[in-house]
Amino acid sequence: MTQTFPGASPRRGVLSIDEGTTGTRAGIVLESGAAHEVFYRSIKVSHPDDLSVEQDPMEIWSATLEVARRAVGRAREDGIEITSVALSTQRATAMLWDRVTGRPLLPAVVWQDRRNAHELTAYEAEWDAVLLARQGRPVGARSPFLWAAHQITAHPEVAEAHRAGRLLFGTVDTWLIWRLTGGAVHATTPTNAASTGGYLLERHAWDEAWIAHLGFPLDLLPQLRSDDAGFGTTDPAALGIAVPLAASMGDQHAALIALGGLAAGQGMCVYGTGAFVDAATGTTPALPRPDITGVLAHPGRRQGDISHYSLEAYASTVGSALRWLCDDLGLFASPKELGEEAGRVPRRPGRTPCLVPSFAGIRTPVWHPKATASLTGLTLATTRADLARAALDGIAHSVCDLIDGVAGTMGTPFTRLRVGGGVSGSDPLMQIQADLTGLPLERVSDSATASLRGTAYLAGVAQGLWSSLEEVVEAQERGRVFEPSIPEAERTESRAAWRDVLIAHLDDPALLPLRDTPEPHAPH
Repeated sequence: MTQTFPGASPRRGVLSIDEGTTGTRAGIVLESGAAHEVFYRSIKVSHPDDLSVEQDPMEIWSATLEVARRAVGRAREDGIEITSVALSTQRATAMLWDRVTGRPLLPAVVWQDRRNAHELTAYEAEWDAVLLARQGRPVGARSPFLWAAHQITAHPEVAEAHRAGRLLFGTVDTWLIWRLTGGAVHATTPTNAASTGGYLLERHAWDEAWIAHLGFPLDLLPQLRSDDAGFGTTDPAALGIAVPLAASMGDQHAALIALGGLAAGQGMCVYGTGAFVDAATGTTPALPRPDITGVLAHPGRRQGDISHYSLEAYASTVGSALRWLCDDLGLFASPKELGEEAGRVPRRPGRTPCLVPSFAGIRTPVWHPKATASLTGLTLATTRADLARAALDGIAHSVCDLIDGVAGTMGTPFTRLRVGGGVSGSDPLMQIQADLTGLPLERVSDSATASLRGTAYLAGVAQGLWSSLEEVVEAQERGRVFEPSIPEAERTESRAAWRDVLIAHLDDPALLPLRDTPEPHAPH
């Protein structure tokens, strides 16, 4: 049923919840495709030791409940009819709870957790190639399934709940779906399941052989449904409304929809603490290549019975590099001032100084998870403006490595690249980025709500609010476009100089082929 409020001819919209790692948002996405007022509450992340990262599942639930109820209340005040609920969540954060009491049995293990990394390393030789071929990702450094198997062994109360048929397992989406439906639905979706390292890309099924190999009981696996398959009806006791819970997605996949990554070659780059580059690859997966590291294949979305695939690459320190220069070292009052200073330095290939912002390792174009950052080429003539320009150049080159890695894995160039996130607000950085990629970059006007809007678009199409994703996405306001402004020869020289810097920085002879790696050509 549709929840209606008093008043004539109410506006309609989707109540969309975006549960992220550090906070939860909720708001109504209107028929125009724009987000109405968005409510936010932060949530804590704890670090019990150097490798462990945890959250309280009940805090995740209470934060979700609070912001969603506030959004429902505002819809009531403004005469907006809520047609359905949509959910986007942080990926791969997992938990165990009791189906009878509804209470979590342990803290949630967050996607950044590395407590099982050393144990998983032992599986790489036997399993990496197998998993890359059927899941689009290697063994990796975390596994919610291995974590859960260990908890069942280590905690008698968890083992007893399993023996009694009371134990439930799931990622954040599964937990919130279960709570929002009053315990009626225990399910997950491809865009969340894939990040656990247990999803068969082309079969829309769990990789039971790998999951069982990790010691995880297969009877605990949530049901797999398409991202827009519907997950029952919301419990009125939770939100005060009973409407279809129509769609659920991983947050980056939802953002890719909102930023227009619908057809093969269309992509996004979101600049935040780190940077994500994602691209749609069509209805056939583009699997990772052995010569390009750090690029993973995903189900971009499963809409109806059709999977639309994507690729993703990630750099962990983008905004955090600017914070280091501004807040920690105090060299600049703000990222805005840093950008202004950088604009005073003329461009020149191979300029010095050079900042490699690998404060937490490098994934692409080479796999060096223990790499640290470097600032080289300093002389007595180096100025604050030179340092500012080195920072923006280093960030832009690092992101360009991600873009080249994704394009190389696709085997085709990007046909469109839209950018967002807080750091994308820097005009100097966006111009440098366009120059180095050779691509026009469109900075979207409302990237902060991209995940929230993307999953709402999927829900709205499933419920008939829009006829297609293309209809609502292309109706959104266009953003500013940054066009490349340097000659191709200068771009090639700059990228070659950056690769030389990486080779020298990492001091690894195995990286020498980087020097001769061809750049994917941008469309003209």
